[in-house]
This record gives sequence, C-alpha cells and structure tokens, in this order.
Amino acid sequence: MSTLPTPLGVTFGSLAVLGTPAIMDVARTAQELGYQSLWSVEATGTDAFSLLGAVSAVTPKLGLGTGIAPVQLRTPPLMAMSAASLQALSPEADIWLGLGVSAPGILKQHGQAVATRPIAMMREYVALLRECLSGEAVTFEGDFWSVKRFRLGMRLGERRPKIVMAALNPQMLKLAGEVADGVLLNYIPSSHVPASVAQVRSGGDAKIFAYVHAAVSEFERGAKSARKDLFNYAMADGYANMFRAAGFADEVDELRSLHKAKDRDGAMAAISERMIQAINFIGNADEVSGFVKTYAEAGVEHPVLMPMPWGDDRWAVTRDTMAAAIKGLD
Repeated sequence: MSTLPTPLGVTFGSLAVLGTPAIMDVARTAQELGYQSLWSVEATGTDAFSLLGAVSAVTPKLGLGTGIAPVQLRTPPLMAMSAASLQALSPEADIWLGLGVSAPGILKQHGQAVATRPIAMMREYVALLRECLSGEAVTFEGDFWSVKRFRLGMRLGERRPKIVMAALNPQMLKLAGEVADGVLLNYIPSSHVPASVAQVRSGGDAKIFAYVHAAVSEFERGAKSARKDLFNYAMADGYANMFRAAGFADEVDELRSLHKAKDRDGAMAAISERMIQAINFIGNADEVSGFVKTYAEAGVEHPVLMPMPWGDDRWAVTRDTMAAAIKGLD
C-alpha cells in the first residue's frame, strides 16, 4: 500500500445502495489505489464492527474506522470490547474509533432519549472508554454511566484503538481537541475547515479528519440527489448551525421557512448550486481531484472520501470517484 503525503480514507457510509457485500470490493479497490483507511457508519442499517471485521480479513493492513458509532447505543465497556476485538483481528492496522452523540431521528428509532447535555455526555464517555481500554479493573460512577469492576478480557499490544470524536460546533470541537485522539468533521465546506481547526486547537492537538463528499458525474444527473441529501441534514439543528456559520445562512433559513409552510419543493430549491458544489461536489475526474485537494490545503490531516454514487452505474461512479480523489493528493 503506497504512502501519500496526506493519507486518504474512504467511507462506505454513502454506499448502502451497492449492497452490504460491496464493502469488500470497496476495500480491495481502496488498497489497490493506495488509500490508508476505510470507514463504516452505524445508524439503522449495517453494524459498523461486523463490516469492519469482515474487511480486516480481506485487507489486514488497511486502517479501519467507525464514523460514527453513537454513544447512546453502546455502553463504554461494550465499545471497548468491540474496538479491542477489531484491533486483535487487525494487529497491523490503525483502528479509529469514531464516536458521536447521535441525531434525534436515529435515537427515537432505537428507543433512546435525546441528549440534553451532549458535551458532558461525551466528556464522560471518552473518559470511561479510555479506562475500559486500559486493561485495568474499572469502577466508575458518573452522571450517565455506572460501571463496577469491569476488566477488558483480552490483551492489547502496543497498537491500540484511537478515539475520534465527531464534532460540528464550537464546544464539541474544543472538547474533541482536549480529550480525543482525532476529530471527524462532516458536511463541511473546505472554506470552513480553518475555523473548525482553530476551535479544535483551542482544546488540544487532535488529528483532523473530514468526510469529503464528491461524485464523478454530471451535475444535472446528481443535483436532485445532492439537494435531497443536504435538505435532510439542514433540518437537523446541529448541522443547520454549522451550515450557517459556513456561509449558507440564507439557504438554511429559506429552506426551513418553506418547509414549515409545507412547501417541500420550494425548500429543496432553496439549496443553491453554490451550496451543493461547496459540500456535495459533482464534477469530472480532474475537478474532483482538485476538490479533494482543497481539504488537505485547508488543514485536514486525513481526508475521508464519501463517494456519492449518483449515476446510472453506481459502482462505476464510486470507482471513478475513488480513483480521482486519490490523484488530488499524489
């Protein structure tokens, strides 16, 4: 596997339409092209650790990441067990344990309450998780979790799972810098990366990851899908606030106003081409290469491509986008 000046990852999070077994093809392609990591999402579809465990048998040196695993759905001891198991299966690979406070829509489907103190919850979760990964006996009494005499029943070598926090807004970004090994940005235009990095650095020196959304496709073919995707995220308060801070307040405010008036078509149309091309980029191979490069130039230390399979042949679009993205970092 080649080493790029800036390592590049790829996520399967946008590729469920290809079918679950396709993650093996994505992993093999990633290894052939020189990618450094492969990430899997966890919400209401596939289980992240099952997929990554399967990948570890196919590409044992490819870094593996969860992006994200909701902290409300797995206790810290269970998360430690899952991460340690994955590390044992891939002793030569980096394991990036991506964690986040999940969205209300996902939590309701799992019968979980929405977090009322997300910053405090994440701080406690990361602290307890680190103790659970230590291999020592852990007794812990916090505001959110209580553990009595937990001890991880397996030994880890020198290479251990690293904790990555998903973060959007100032307080969580600062916390990630303070307590995590890395921070994962998402749906962020490259122009907003420096401001987010500054927030992380106000807390500490966590490694900067970011999902980079792109498709090698024709704009007219992918624009409707891009608008629908951005609409869904703009309806979530956390993402809406980040979009506003990134320079898309007009789009978000108009979208939400029209949606409240039950004008869904108008709300979709409020998402401008400028917003699409800043966040869910659609273009030819050279343009996608250039788009990915802007994230590295803006301060992202490990970009993670999110291939958007917007085309008649979804796998061809995915493969072409992966090939184009890595050329931007050669």
